[in-house]
Amino acid sequence: MTNGPKVRVESVAALVGSRIAGFELGILCQVFGLDRSDDGLPGYDFAVCGPRPGLVPTTSGFAVEVSHDLSRVAEADLVAIPAWPDLDAPLDPAIATALQDAYARGAILLSVCSGAFALAGAGLLDGRRATTHWQFADRLVRRFPRVRIERDVLYVTDGPVLTSAGAAAGIDACLHLVRRVHGSGTANALARRMVVAAHREGGQAQYVEMPLPAAPTGEGMAEVLDWAAEHLDRDLPVATLADRAGMSVRNFARRFRTTTGTTPHRWLLEQRLQRAELLLETSDLTVDVVAERSGFGSADTLRHHFARRRGTTPHAHRHAFHV
Repeated sequence: MTNGPKVRVESVAALVGSRIAGFELGILCQVFGLDRSDDGLPGYDFAVCGPRPGLVPTTSGFAVEVSHDLSRVAEADLVAIPAWPDLDAPLDPAIATALQDAYARGAILLSVCSGAFALAGAGLLDGRRATTHWQFADRLVRRFPRVRIERDVLYVTDGPVLTSAGAAAGIDACLHLVRRVHGSGTANALARRMVVAAHREGGQAQYVEMPLPAAPTGEGMAEVLDWAAEHLDRDLPVATLADRAGMSVRNFARRFRTTTGTTPHRWLLEQRLQRAELLLETSDLTVDVVAERSGFGSADTLRHHFARRRGTTPHAHRHAFHV
């Protein structure tokens, strides 16, 4: 799902099997199942469904009442699959058929964590780029060798299929989809409401087991990131950021990657793109002014990075998402 014409998401079906991962289902309920229309946020026709309605056990010792059968999948614009506890069990043929039919009619498919195993079991990840929790990546490839696994990302889109890594990365993927459908202003507002980051740069390699880094000295990485995000219109060389953190440039770059999973340059680029998106969506500023206020300097530079990272133009983004 690259940036382009808006996709429609009004009806959402959270699809579960014989057991439910409670936290990952909760992510889908939090993003798509709560009515936040009083806050000016979009609402969805949301339902939890499965092949056999009734009480379905969770992996946490309680049960969830599943009120809808697979007919809700046939009506949904988005079919979302929480983590799939039974990784090695054959996929229920009824679930496989429901997923295949949803894909064939153009629905968006989203998996959280090991929910990718259900999509792969339905044959929908064959030849497709996908991800899952780093602990399960090798297992997924062994079972489904035609999946083009991407191990070091929080989420990945390939056509109408969006897969995400470990549980919290499901929040990143859901917010990415909300941004794709409703624009960055809505996604940012929803992230603030949920008290989560609107966008995390980097990949899940930063979460693979490793010793915890020592706490930085000086102003602190979080404070430096907040300061940089408030001054994106300035020239922000690494030396300036390192100085604010009280570190050498080399040590700052190393700590920055440990903290964020990416480089200062890539982090700043993503922050500036998000600022430009928000200005394009919520103002009538010219592209030249948007470029200046988001730190790109010129409209040509903004267009260049929009094309490379978003697959579209500032004008096309404004046309799709201006409010």
